[in-house]
Parts: sequence; structure tokens; C-alpha cells
Amino acid sequence: MAKKTEVTSKTAATAASKVLRNPDSSKTAKSAAGSALSQTKSPSKETSKNAATAASKTLSNKSTSKTSKTAAGSALTQRSGKKK
Repeated sequence: MAKKTEVTSKTAATAASKVLRNPDSSKTAKSAAGSALSQTKSPSKETSKNAATAASKTLSNKSTSKTSKTAAGSALTQRSGKKK
């Protein structure tokens, strides 16, 4: 489980919202952004394995925008280190 104090920051939530509204955003970027946005006020939620994979792919893609990477980074930090 993610730390109880881990929630998406206002900056990351704004970035996630922009990614989700952008029709040119990739499916993986939108998956990561959706996960980050869903954890804005819910410290008990944790990024799923699929969303974490999407976030990782988003971060490693050189052509991904800074906005997408901000949202993906937030989602990834809210994934516990335990394998499920």
C-alpha cells in the first residue's frame, strides 16, 4: 500500500487533467494521468500494476511531453514496492 500521506499534488493533478483533455495524448499517458488524478485526495488509493507500467513507458519515451511526464511520475510514486 502507498504511504498514507502520498497524494497527487495540485501541480501534478493539473498536468494530469491537461493530458486527459488533450486528444493527442497517447493511451499510456492517459492511463498514467488517470491514475494520478484519481489519487488527488485519496491517500489510501494505490497505482495499479497496469497504470504503473503505463507510467513507466510514458517516462521512458523521449517524445513524451513534460506535462505527461509530470502526471506519470506522480502516479509511479504512488505505487508500493511490493509485488502483487
